[in-house]
Amino acid sequence: MKKMSFLCALSITTGLFCGVWSFISVPLGLLTWAGFAGCTTYFATGKHGAAGLKNAIIPNLMGIVCGMSIILLGQLSPELGNLGIWSGIISFVICIITKFEWFSFTPGTFLGCFATFAAGGDWKVLVPSIIVGAFLGWTCDTSGAWLYKKATGGEQQEESAAQ
Repeated sequence: MKKMSFLCALSITTGLFCGVWSFISVPLGLLTWAGFAGCTTYFATGKHGAAGLKNAIIPNLMGIVCGMSIILLGQLSPELGNLGIWSGIISFVICIITKFEWFSFTPGTFLGCFATFAAGGDWKVLVPSIIVGAFLGWTCDTSGAWLYKKATGGEQQEESAAQ
């Protein structure tokens, strides 16, 4: 009899918890898609637990700050034309701050920035949606490891959903 793979266990719990998220996010006043963005960022970091949360949440939040900066700077200086100038300057900032460990996951920062535009600059709903989404990723990851261990009696293999 073949044992369950870690990927299968992770897929089961991810499907379950992402389905629950889809049902509860809107009644909670959160952006479903932004939660999935936070969840995706958690998995994209390639880290687990607290390290994965830190590497997802902090860059996502910095990206929201960057996105809001582009929006606000564009509104304060319309004589400079479209937002392209500010987008270029802030993109430079996003890349250069990767020298600091807290902002080293550049895709997470860009995701937070782009999500800000997609949310129409509504950072008050975007921030909690992204944070809860990162915890959704952690929940999927942790419960997948738990299910794998229960189903096989073994420890989690070094196999990730990204592979």
